[in-house]
Amino acid sequence: MMQPFVKLITLLVALLGLATALVGVVGFVLFLSYSGISLPTLNEQENVLPQALADLPAVKALMDPAGMWQAPDWVSVDSEPNAEDIKYGKELVANTSEYLGPNGKVKAISNGMNCQNCHLQAGTVPLGNNYGAVAATYPKMRARSGTKEDITKRINDCFERSLNGKPLEKDSKEMIAMAAYINWLGKDVPKGEVPKGVGLYEVPALDRAADPLKGKLVYDNQCQTCHGPEGQGMAKPDGKGYIYPPLWGKNSYNHGAGLYRLSRFAGYVKANMPLGATFENPMVSDEDAWDVAAYVNSMERPAKDLSGDWPDISKKPVDHPFGPFADEFSEEQHKFGPFKPIREARAKSQ
Repeated sequence: MMQPFVKLITLLVALLGLATALVGVVGFVLFLSYSGISLPTLNEQENVLPQALADLPAVKALMDPAGMWQAPDWVSVDSEPNAEDIKYGKELVANTSEYLGPNGKVKAISNGMNCQNCHLQAGTVPLGNNYGAVAATYPKMRARSGTKEDITKRINDCFERSLNGKPLEKDSKEMIAMAAYINWLGKDVPKGEVPKGVGLYEVPALDRAADPLKGKLVYDNQCQTCHGPEGQGMAKPDGKGYIYPPLWGKNSYNHGAGLYRLSRFAGYVKANMPLGATFENPMVSDEDAWDVAAYVNSMERPAKDLSGDWPDISKKPVDHPFGPFADEFSEEQHKFGPFKPIREARAKSQ
């Protein structure tokens, strides 16, 4: 007697599930319709998502992972003649503050941050400000200093800017180790080549200025859990560095650091933040990345004497926020944008 009744209930449940799915599909179509997004058309030439939908962080990857630079297998380090230097160098990059921070066991020359706070996973993450191209491209002329720089100069730039500290002696055990590690990471990259996925992602420029007020909303929703409501980061219990670094204030990077340029900070965020994001699966929009960069870099931080930077002012990046400039745009626009008019004016003058 019960079997027909059970079959009827099963059928009703199945029909209810189908109806729910159809309501979801109809609701999604209505959403697309009212939001102005057109459904994609499929034909022999096109099988793509509409741009507005493709730009959603959950849908669009920044870059095809195929061909991305990958760090050498760490297991192979032991076969290197300078293996101990390489290992110590990696340790210094990952735990800089323990050795060279305010309470460093080697010396106290930096602000408590670690190199890998900016160069993720000891400089090995694709589009995570990695070291993949350093060995292949240094020594090289750098417009910021107007001189030819080697790897040791580049490392000390980070100590003096991002770590708001003092330089390492070029012949010190620590400098030799860090240079050895960075060179090892790039050992398979042909000289002069820049592999796909090195450095940072280039976020497309906005048609407006980046907005610090909008950026604060992004920060409050996406960033403060790790970096704190006041941007001071989360210190380690033993006081030797940070679990999550400070983004502004006296223990953060100074205004001579690369991340003080909005394009660099926005690219870092877009491909890597918040925690869990990757270049394959970004979690913030381009606009949010620009705006949160504007907010963070509007906050107080240490200053640095930049009078020796950019001896040829025509080579300053469009988002370098300190004059003088070789154009008529203001410091405000050079800091927050929009940057497209600056680029267009430069192109016309060449």
